[in-house]
Amino acid sequence: MLRSMYSGISGMKNFQTKLDVIGNNIANVNTFGFKKGRVTFKDMVSQTISGASAGDGARGGVNPKQVGLGSQLSAIDTIDTQGSLQTTGRVLDVGIQGDGYLAVDDGNGGIKYTRAGNLYFDNDGYLVTASGEYVLGLEQTNTNNGIGHPVYDDTNTNIVGMLRPIQIANIEAVSNLSIEENGRINYTYNGTNISGDNIAIARFANNGGLEKVGDNFYIATAASGIPAYGYPTTGGAGKLVSGTLEMSNVDLSEEFTEMIVAQRGFQANTRIITTSDEILQELVNLKR
Repeated sequence: MLRSMYSGISGMKNFQTKLDVIGNNIANVNTFGFKKGRVTFKDMVSQTISGASAGDGARGGVNPKQVGLGSQLSAIDTIDTQGSLQTTGRVLDVGIQGDGYLAVDDGNGGIKYTRAGNLYFDNDGYLVTASGEYVLGLEQTNTNNGIGHPVYDDTNTNIVGMLRPIQIANIEAVSNLSIEENGRINYTYNGTNISGDNIAIARFANNGGLEKVGDNFYIATAASGIPAYGYPTTGGAGKLVSGTLEMSNVDLSEEFTEMIVAQRGFQANTRIITTSDEILQELVNLKR
């Protein structure tokens, strides 16, 4: 069989994957905190018909003769550029202006991360996400006391803080609630102004290495690196902007353009298969 036919098949598979990623981007154009994906390709191994040779004085060198055998996926990247902040006027809507992520308890002893800042208080006064996960605050301490997630230093041996769910007791009696840029929650209770917990923020060496697990959440991987926890406005993690939500960073005009390119690329590869099939048909007909 012709090599071009199998090259066309590989191209069709890759462009189908590209269309799948584009479709997911467009579907999440209005998803808070969503980061778009991008597909890149690379060529497969090439078959060497003849190798290169150097010149010998009497004649010049000869370049190698190779035939490529198609393409394959190189990477499906997560593009973690900043999305625009949409003003909502709601105090518990917090947009992150910077590279950080909110840390939440996954309910199984682990931590998930999100850029979607539409937060709520439940009936027990805990700060939670839209799907009910506890939003974690950072408490500076050097002991592992109570329920929470310990935060270690750079050597990963000494505990320097604890991540705990944020709770405001008697939330029904609280007024004048506000959230500062550094994540500090302020409110008034029984006529007294109280400065509460700080919302924790996590920063990674490689945001693109985070793994999407659905519901606007990510988990850390070996590629993302160990998260560094801190308060917003510290360590370059960004600041919280209360009353706003970060929109998706999907650009529809760009996605539609990429969709057209992927569609034409898919069509071109089907044409390669059709042409190869016609050539094979001609070869079969030689016997007649």
